[in-house]
Amino acid sequence: MDFIKTTEQDSKYNHLEKMTVRELLTNINTEDKTVPFAIEKSLPQIEALTNAIVSKLQNGGRLFYMGAGTSGRLGVVDASECPPTFGVSPNLVTGIIAGGETAIRNAVEFAEDSKTQGWLDLTKNQISTKDVVVGIAASGTTPYVIAALKKCNEQQIVTGCITCNKNSPLASVSKYPVEVVVGAEFVTGSSRMKAGTAQKLVLNMISTTTMIQLGKVKGNKMVDMQLSNKKLLKRGEEMLMKELSINIEEAKELLHKFGNVRSAILNYKR
Repeated sequence: MDFIKTTEQDSKYNHLEKMTVRELLTNINTEDKTVPFAIEKSLPQIEALTNAIVSKLQNGGRLFYMGAGTSGRLGVVDASECPPTFGVSPNLVTGIIAGGETAIRNAVEFAEDSKTQGWLDLTKNQISTKDVVVGIAASGTTPYVIAALKKCNEQQIVTGCITCNKNSPLASVSKYPVEVVVGAEFVTGSSRMKAGTAQKLVLNMISTTTMIQLGKVKGNKMVDMQLSNKKLLKRGEEMLMKELSINIEEAKELLHKFGNVRSAILNYKR
């Protein structure tokens, strides 16, 4: 099958420097509106990947995201938000970025070009067949990610990917590819824009759906969230007041005693 890198195609807009601020914002917004429709076409692929992830995590496995640049940072962000939001171990979902911690804030030259470092980064986390690895690359051509997924396949480790080009090299080495084709960017080749937005939305969908399937949400509430600030404490108190029909003082006492909303509800009902 032909591989056309649509993320690198020339923008349909030109002379951007001559546009007013309003024109620039309006045109960027017009392009951004196309992203959810592109994702909708990929829902069957997203479903297949999510089912595979849920199955692995239900059986004691872990989820790893791998990427470089914007894609890597998005994986790190999604992984880092799972513990406070759903109360899971920091090791359950891990984001790995080419170039390591430095690359989260600064570009690390040629880090994405390594064909060996990706697998080395996974082995540092004692990767095994219980786990699942999802490569994230807008272009679908990042050597760091592709080589790591190839090695995972050799080791019988489940692989998936999120990319914004059809029939890419990354998709070809992924058991569960997700291809969200958003087309040319507003600024030619700037895949931190529509492609980045698409990847962020898909990551939100995957991690949230997975955590719900793992029982980390009750009704529509984050009952396992970490109560790490006053806003979340207040939210927890309100959840308890509504769920248990108790007053604010009782809710505060329960949270203080049991540490989170789920434990408070279970122990109160007992």
